[in-house]
Amino acid sequence: MFAAAVPAVRSRTSMLVGQLGRRLAAPVSVGGSRHGGPRALLARGASSGKEMRHNAFKAAIVPGPDQSRQIGLWTGLRSTLIAEMLSCTSGLDWFVIDMEHGPNEINDVLLQLQASQHGRAEPVVRVPWNEIVTVKRVLDLGAQSLIFPWVNTAEEAERAVAATRYPGSGTGVRGVMSLARMNNFGLRNPHYYGEAAGQICNIVQIETLEAVDNIEEIAAVDGIDALFVGPSDLSASMGFIGQGGHPEVKEKIAEAFQRIGKTGKAAGFLTANHDDAKWALSLGCQFVAIGSDMQILATQTRAYAADFQKFCKEKL
Repeated sequence: MFAAAVPAVRSRTSMLVGQLGRRLAAPVSVGGSRHGGPRALLARGASSGKEMRHNAFKAAIVPGPDQSRQIGLWTGLRSTLIAEMLSCTSGLDWFVIDMEHGPNEINDVLLQLQASQHGRAEPVVRVPWNEIVTVKRVLDLGAQSLIFPWVNTAEEAERAVAATRYPGSGTGVRGVMSLARMNNFGLRNPHYYGEAAGQICNIVQIETLEAVDNIEEIAAVDGIDALFVGPSDLSASMGFIGQGGHPEVKEKIAEAFQRIGKTGKAAGFLTANHDDAKWALSLGCQFVAIGSDMQILATQTRAYAADFQKFCKEKL
């Protein structure tokens, strides 16, 4: 009896497989229009997987009369959900995955890149320091926009750029990995190695008086896309630690923006004070982070708690 049932089972299985194949190949309706099966859906994407991922943020911060200011947010909570939300639904243009002052380690960066790189806002990774090992690993994970902290001289800016370039292109020292996320696990080989530099955005932080003095030399380094003024460390460098709004600090920041603007490179800034953010934008800053995930969570939580504690005390 069992032996007799086997052909029937095989026949039924073959029929189901055939039906499934026809359904996958059949056109599907999306938004009222009809498209082909999986191959057609793949073709509708921005890339088949062989082309380089276009870094829209790098292109968007280039100074010019029609440049659209790029608004971003800092993140340090190691959350893939936050990364996905910021990239896909927040309306922001970019956000930072912070490895310098945040608890993000290399695997945290990987997961947040996976969650966000198909969205709108560009994930920008701030590496913990200007050294080649972490930079190499972050790039191999597929990051295309990097912030290098504490860059004070043209030589240090050159070191940052070299870490993002392969040997054979000037002073490049980036190690070569054959199969990783950055080249779609080999699908983009061999052209990835020649095209990667064109889509990598290198941002250096101007955080000391020495760095401000050297703005023109730093900006002149080939491969530097933007100079990002860090108000917290700059204020400390000037003897006003914790006083980013001090008049002398703001005067120095305004000077930095003006001088960066004259170099033709983009200027960036971070502040949770929205009046200061608008001030920076009005001075010509191309991209500004307007707060952080921790700052928003902490301030709003305290505000909510105070509001309801007050209500309970006075009304109940």
